[in-house]
Amino acid sequence: MVPPELKPGERVDSLGVCDWRIIQSEAAFRFSIDAVLLAFFATVRPRDRAVDLGSGTGAIAMLLLSRGLQSAAGFDNNAELVAMATRSANWNGLSEWLQFVCGDVKDIRRYYSAGDYTLVTANPPYRLPASGRISPVEAVARARHETTAGLQDFVNAAAFLLRNRGRFAMIHLPERLADICNALRNAGMEPKRLRFVHPFADRPAKMVLVEAVKGVKAGMTVLPALTIYQAPGQYNPEILSYYSGGK
Repeated sequence: MVPPELKPGERVDSLGVCDWRIIQSEAAFRFSIDAVLLAFFATVRPRDRAVDLGSGTGAIAMLLLSRGLQSAAGFDNNAELVAMATRSANWNGLSEWLQFVCGDVKDIRRYYSAGDYTLVTANPPYRLPASGRISPVEAVARARHETTAGLQDFVNAAAFLLRNRGRFAMIHLPERLADICNALRNAGMEPKRLRFVHPFADRPAKMVLVEAVKGVKAGMTVLPALTIYQAPGQYNPEILSYYSGGK
């Protein structure tokens, strides 16, 4: 595989599956374990057509594709990241099954047709604008704080994209769980699977994974907690299986 020509500040990282590589920038928000957790939490079926909202450098869409779905798309409001993700897809020979689009999640109807997808994922900005320090780097600020689009905007976009009984998986903060459930129900989706993510077994949950289904009755399964580390610097076996391409 011939490395692509990189722009100043860019680097190439391993995606951890299929020998795929991903282009990222030191000046922009780079994918982290959140993306990996979400991509391997989502229920994936071979005939799924998926969209990842707020796709950034494209890590989640690529990881979903590695799990065997039919096609994936990424949608983000940062043109630079969309171009970077497109270059990564082309470099890895994925352009036939993976495309990226630049746009505002609040205007999703301008870019896609209603009900065309069976799976939507999102790793949206976690924090309200008044919560915590906002990064002076615009791309990082937009990724971490709801400065341009909020939780309900992402949920509404997912509901528009999904056909009936389609699935929406997201990762967020446990303290926003009430907001998440409220936003889902406002958009006609029911939370069906929930999993808390802990850094260590004896520490409080730092993230929560939620999968909702459009147009179904209430009823949710709370899965066993996922612990990231079994010792400092040592991933738990389940996490290691993700990085080795576990489906």
